[in-house]
Amino acid sequence: MAITSAGILLLNGIDENMQLWKIVTALVIIGIGFAFFSSPNTNLVMGSVERKYYGVASSTLGTMRLLGQMIGMAIILMLFSIFISHVKITPEYYPGFLKSCRAAFTIFSVTCFVAIFASLYRNKR
Repeated sequence: MAITSAGILLLNGIDENMQLWKIVTALVIIGIGFAFFSSPNTNLVMGSVERKYYGVASSTLGTMRLLGQMIGMAIILMLFSIFISHVKITPEYYPGFLKSCRAAFTIFSVTCFVAIFASLYRNKR
């Protein structure tokens, strides 16, 4: 989760002059962080229930992932609405679009940072 948070934090500096290799590097770091977190987290959740409840645990895990994606999209759409309103994203609105992206990356990097401690707490139990 710390690796994912660092990758998202790198994208926080996105602007119209950011080089493509920096964006790709940040996305690779996010992907690596997700890979290191997702499998062990799924294994821990599935290993904490009895075999007869695997279906319920798996569906709950899937529902939580989808809920997280939906909340993330709601936050992004809210930020777009705040910074660029209801317009077609054309070059004259790129500054507002980039502001909303930076705000989203800030929110999501803080969320991931908080999740680090939630994950550490879970492992101690």
